[in-house]
Amino acid sequence: MTGSLFKRARVLFQQSEPESTTVAPRKLARPFHAVVIVPGRHACPGAYALRERRFLSREAPVLPLQGCGAEECSCCYEHYDDRRERARRTCDLGIAIDGHVGPDKRSGEKRGRRKADGK
Repeated sequence: MTGSLFKRARVLFQQSEPESTTVAPRKLARPFHAVVIVPGRHACPGAYALRERRFLSREAPVLPLQGCGAEECSCCYEHYDDRRERARRTCDLGIAIDGHVGPDKRSGEKRGRRKADGK
């Protein structure tokens, strides 16, 4: 019995650990937001090498680039809603591979083959 009292007392008088101050990661509103590095007036060779490449904004290199020799970097980011540059699906291009032409007419209410699936 005395052993359990000591355990309870130890729990009561133990110093609690400080609350964590870490911030939970934010959910991105646009998860595929992308950027392109636009070289500035006197840009380094690294900026010119990366100017055609789109990066997801969370993966883009920080400006000024590592090894940039400019006194004041004037490079900047150009923003895009998506990392893709153009439509990649054939239906986006107006081409039907499967022979179907027209809008998709599937509806959510008649999904499945069983009578219970539509309920």
